[in-house]
Amino acid sequence: MNLSRLLAAAFASAALAIGTAAQPVAAADNPYERGPAPTTSSIEALRGPYAVSTKIITSRAARGYGGGTIYYPSSTADGTFGVIAISPGFVSPQRVIAWLGPRLASQGFVVITIDTFSGFNQPASRGDQLLAAVDQTIADPTVGSRIDPSRQALIGHSMGGGGTLEAAKDRPSIEATIGLTPWNSDKTWPEVEAASLVIGAQNDSIAPVASHAIPFYSSLTNAERRSYLELGGANHFAPTSDNTLVAKYTIAWLKRYVDNDARYEQFIAPGPVPSAASGISDYRLN
Repeated sequence: MNLSRLLAAAFASAALAIGTAAQPVAAADNPYERGPAPTTSSIEALRGPYAVSTKIITSRAARGYGGGTIYYPSSTADGTFGVIAISPGFVSPQRVIAWLGPRLASQGFVVITIDTFSGFNQPASRGDQLLAAVDQTIADPTVGSRIDPSRQALIGHSMGGGGTLEAAKDRPSIEATIGLTPWNSDKTWPEVEAASLVIGAQNDSIAPVASHAIPFYSSLTNAERRSYLELGGANHFAPTSDNTLVAKYTIAWLKRYVDNDARYEQFIAPGPVPSAASGISDYRLN
């Protein structure tokens, strides 16, 4: 072998050694970390760093819920993602929470927004349907390979929010729940082990925070992974249209507790300062 070939081989060997040495360091830090370092602008933006594709699940094709839409990162270059199911509230169709689907998927999640069997389904039924939607999404031939089935989260509005607690009680492996102005006749949830963010609305007359969101939050015994955020001056339906505050803290919570991404801790602790300027009337964190 001549000198040039020897040098080329040596450089190739050195490059390979550097590459293999660098990869385990990143993986050891956090194998679930996805996307660039976050900023306030990046999590308030209408879209994150991932292009998003969609797949419709018709009511006929749905198993255990009323149908839905799956939003997922188009690229597979970054590996697998956590999976999130989102339920609407009482007498509400999927479309009222559909805005969250592409917004969350573009941040690096596979998301299914669902219709329930009936608008009158109670929280326990909505919880069952959320879990059924998660399971079908994991098994889906189009998106299943993009999902890490060990990283599941649930979001719901109103009775859907109450349903997230029902589902997390039934499936302790759920990583995170987010209740958006949640409603449930059961006020105590010591069984829930998931990291739980409860978002209430200051002027909610349908699920007043004093009898729903705050008792839910206070009853959670996983004190190190619970938070309560209250939307100042808002009513029960604040989360049913594009809402930057809801999106911002939902993204931060999911990234922190589904992706175990400590880069998002800055948005959770110490968290926002309640004020008229921030649009937040109360924030509680253990």
